[in-house]
Amino acid sequence: MKNLLPPEAWALIQQQPDALFVDVRMEIESLYVGRPPGVENIPWYEYPDLTPDPAAFARAVEREAGRKDRTVVLICRSGKRTTDAGRALEAAGFTDVVNVVHGFEGDLDHGFHRSTVNGWRHDGLPWEQM
Repeated sequence: MKNLLPPEAWALIQQQPDALFVDVRMEIESLYVGRPPGVENIPWYEYPDLTPDPAAFARAVEREAGRKDRTVVLICRSGKRTTDAGRALEAAGFTDVVNVVHGFEGDLDHGFHRSTVNGWRHDGLPWEQM
């Protein structure tokens, strides 16, 4: 799995328009917190269970990707879920998986706030919100 900072991941997506960009956060997070444009929401886990099903996740990504050699770029809130999800995809046979380091909101700062230290929004990359 490749680990790219948000600007590097955005550049890759621009250079490879066939790449599948996947937001692994719960749907409600993706819609209301905000998300990059063009991202597909395929949650790593969902409310109320909050328990990942790696095999089901890999099948859902494969349905969307159409093939396992397609570049799949993963984003979540901070980069933790995408690390786990990326490992699951690689275990399922995906060959080009990219993790967006720091995710959409980034790490917590000293005041326990996100989007102030790093991450997609902090880096000023395009995003939308419902």
